[in-house]
Amino acid sequence: MTMQVTAGVGRVLLLNATHEPLAVLNGRRAVVLMLAGKAECLVERAAGEKVHSPTFCLSVPAVLRLNRFVRVPYAPTAAITRAGVLRRDRRRCAYCRSSGDTIDHVVPRSRGGSHSWENCVACCTKCNARKADRLLSELGWVLPFAPTSPKRIGSGRLWLSEEADPEWHPWLGSAA
Repeated sequence: MTMQVTAGVGRVLLLNATHEPLAVLNGRRAVVLMLAGKAECLVERAAGEKVHSPTFCLSVPAVLRLNRFVRVPYAPTAAITRAGVLRRDRRRCAYCRSSGDTIDHVVPRSRGGSHSWENCVACCTKCNARKADRLLSELGWVLPFAPTSPKRIGSGRLWLSEEADPEWHPWLGSAA
C-alpha cells in the first residue's frame, strides 16, 4: 500500500495511555502508529491536513494517544548542545536581543566557568567577539535573565524548548 503524506504535515504530540505527554513525533510516524492500531487520534489538525492512499483518506492528528501504557523507567537529563541553547533562548542574543547564532559562556571556561545550562546563553557574533573571555561585570553588562535547563513535562521525556502547538495546551498545562 502506498501512501502520500502532505509535505506540510507538522509535529504531533504523543501521549501515554494515561494522557501524559511522552514525545513529539512527525506526522508520518503518527499516521503509522494509527494505521498499526497502536494509537488513536484525540485532536485532528485544524488545517485539515490529510493522508491519501488509493483506498482511503485519513486526517493527520495534532494529538495522539497510545492504546497501551508505556512505562518510562527514568527521567533523563537534557544534554547541553549548541542547538538546545539556541532553541531555549529562541535564537535571541542574551545581551543585545538581536538574532543569536552562537553560544557564549557567561563565566568564561578560561576563568573556571562550566559548560552547563546555567552558564551558556545564545549570543550574536558581534557580542560574542566583544565579550571574548571577560566577565559581565568587567564590561558593565547585565544578563536580563537567569539561564536554566529546559523545562521537562510529563514523565520527564519531553523537553519543551520549541514553541508548542496551541492544540497541545490542555495536555501540557503551565509548562507550555
